[in-house]
Amino acid sequence: MAIIGPAAANLPARDASKAAAGKAPQAAAPMDWRFDVLLDGKPVGQHRFTVTSQGQERRVNSTASFDVKWLGFTVYRYRHEARERWQGDCLAELQARTDANGRETSVSARLEGGALQVEAQGATQALPPCTMTFAYWSPALRRQSLLLNPQTGRDEAVQMVPVGTGLVDVRGAAVQAEHWRLTGAESPIDLWYAADGEWLALDAMVQGRRLSYRLR
Repeated sequence: MAIIGPAAANLPARDASKAAAGKAPQAAAPMDWRFDVLLDGKPVGQHRFTVTSQGQERRVNSTASFDVKWLGFTVYRYRHEARERWQGDCLAELQARTDANGRETSVSARLEGGALQVEAQGATQALPPCTMTFAYWSPALRRQSLLLNPQTGRDEAVQMVPVGTGLVDVRGAAVQAEHWRLTGAESPIDLWYAADGEWLALDAMVQGRRLSYRLR
């Protein structure tokens, strides 16, 4: 599921003149998104993204847990965990594990030799050196035409297009937001952002059902 890849404002880079003066880059305050995940409007789990930065380096942790129930029984179980290291807007390293209803996959990637070397399910491939994952938290996503799916290890051709503005629920309140649509993945993904670029929400159709992320 490309959504679990499945976020807010650009993290400020350290002033170059201060770095040149020999001062070590200071860590910025962590950015943290905690989403309730809903399927057809009913809560099924949570997905959390945490981004920490120091200078041009970013560390991204993503953890998802869904349980879809029917008549009191769990009919679909999803667990996903990813650890990413970034240099600016470029993915430098990835370790991800997914359990999709008993089907386990793992994906690893490392930037070396002028390419992003990706290994998944026993296969390897080399991607361009500044490939991103489905980093909904980053405004740089809007400029990408190719993304790495951290669940499957496949590269996916995409396009991010503006849709307009509208209201989206944010912690129980209707908030005016910019509406963008990511096309080219398994199904279009609708993303909502505040005026300052902060990721607010996500909507997508998955096998005929609406999957939504809403900030807690």
